[in-house]
Amino acid sequence: MKEKSIQHHYTLLEDNSELSGQERDLLDRAWQSTASSYSPYSQFAVGAAVLLANGLIVTGSNQENASFPVGSCAERVAVHAAKSHYPDQPIKMIAIRVRKASHPIKQPVTPCGACRQLLIEIEHVQKSNIVLLLQGEEGPVMRLPGVHVLIPFYFSGEVLLS
Repeated sequence: MKEKSIQHHYTLLEDNSELSGQERDLLDRAWQSTASSYSPYSQFAVGAAVLLANGLIVTGSNQENASFPVGSCAERVAVHAAKSHYPDQPIKMIAIRVRKASHPIKQPVTPCGACRQLLIEIEHVQKSNIVLLLQGEEGPVMRLPGVHVLIPFYFSGEVLLS
């Protein structure tokens, strides 16, 4: 029997002041995107902003449906829009912000499992990491160097192709 361990590092910043101008702009665009969220059931608005290698930013917000599995997460809306319009542009970074109607969210919220799987596959295909910036309405910002930090044992499409 072999025992193995995984160790990942991320940065937790007290607020936006420690970020680069580009990172602050991306988080601001994600925050602005929460305004277009359609979330009448959960009242949990999510905005995402994707930075492409060419410098363009593509945004998205969560879109709920009464049949919950039919809705779309903000991350998938933004990524699918980016890949539909700019298929040859690698994704460099994604910022995700959240707000809740009933109370302020003061901590970073990570992507769901389906969004993690989408992002890790893009990371794998483009052969470069996607930096994640996560923040609630206010408070600390979590910066992750890549999606692999969130999902180290991901399902790879290589298994299907072999």
